[in-house]
Amino acid sequence: MRILGIDCGCERTGYGLIESDGVRHTLVASGVVTTSPKEPLAERLKTISDGVRGVLARYAPEAVAVEEVFYAQNAKTAIRLSHARGVVLLAIAEAGLGMSEYSPLEVKTSVTGYGRAEKRQVQLMVQSLLKLDEIIASEDASDAVAIAICHATRCGAPVGAGRRA
Repeated sequence: MRILGIDCGCERTGYGLIESDGVRHTLVASGVVTTSPKEPLAERLKTISDGVRGVLARYAPEAVAVEEVFYAQNAKTAIRLSHARGVVLLAIAEAGLGMSEYSPLEVKTSVTGYGRAEKRQVQLMVQSLLKLDEIIASEDASDAVAIAICHATRCGAPVGAGRRA
C-alpha cells in the first residue's frame, strides 16, 4: 500500500510517502512545502495547498494520514496551524481520498515505542525502520514519514487505533 503522511505546519508542511505491507516499509519520497513568514497568511495557505495537491497528483497515494492538532504555545500559533491543516484536509478531500488521524503520542509510540520521544529519536527510528543510509534531515519530513509508518502498522488494527475523518 502506498501511504502518504503529512505533518502540517504554517511555515513547513512535511510529507512522507512510503510503500508498505504493514511490516516492511520503503521510502518513496519525502520533502517539505515551505512558506515565508513575510508573506500574507492567505498566500502561505495557497502555497501549502498547491504543494500538497502536487504531491497527491504526482505520487497517487492509496491512503493519507495526518497528525492531529496538538497543544500549541499560544492561541495565535494554534489558529495558524489550524488554517494550514484545513487547506491540507481540503486538498485530500478534493483528491477523493480518505484520511486517518493520529495524535503525536500515537505516532511516537508506534515508531519509537515511547510516546514522549524527542524529534531526534523519531528521526533515528525512521532511518532504522526504512533501512536508510542517513537520517531524513528535515524534522518535518521525518515526522511525516513517521505518521505514514504509524498508519501502515495500525491500518489493520482494531477500530480506534486510528480515526478516519
